[in-house]
Amino acid sequence: MTATDRSLELITTAAQAAADKLAHDVIAYDVSDVLSITDAFLLASAPNDRQVKSIVDEIEERLSKELGVKPVRREGDREARWILLDYVDIVVHVQHSEERVFYALERLWKDCPELELPADAKATRGKGEEHAKLRAEEDAAEFGDPR
Repeated sequence: MTATDRSLELITTAAQAAADKLAHDVIAYDVSDVLSITDAFLLASAPNDRQVKSIVDEIEERLSKELGVKPVRREGDREARWILLDYVDIVVHVQHSEERVFYALERLWKDCPELELPADAKATRGKGEEHAKLRAEEDAAEFGDPR
C-alpha cells in the first residue's frame, strides 16, 4: 500500500508552507505500509519556539485555504517545542531543533520510503546543522572561546 494522491497533495502543500516560513530539514515519509492510522508523516524544525508556531500556523492556514482541510487534532501548543497536526491522512510534526535531535524521528521511519517534496522544501535540508554551527561560532566569539 502506498500513500494516496490526496495524502501526497496534503504533504506537498504542507511542505511548501513550512519551507516558506523558513523551516529546517523538511522531510516526509510514506508510513502507509507500517501504520494503519495515517499515510504519511511530514517532519520540520525551527531554531526557536516562535518560529515553530509560525510554521504550524502557516501550514494550517494553507491547508485550510487551498485544500479545505483542518486538523482533527493539534497538540503541543502550550510550549511550542513540538507541535503535532493530525489530518488523518497525514500527520505533521514541527519540532524545536533541540527536540528534533533528541527524538530523532527520522531514525524511527528510516525504512519507510521518502516522499518527493517541492524544491523549496528540499532546499531546507542541512539548515538545522548549519544554524547550530553558526550559533556555536557566535557563542564562542561572545564568550572569547577561540574556535
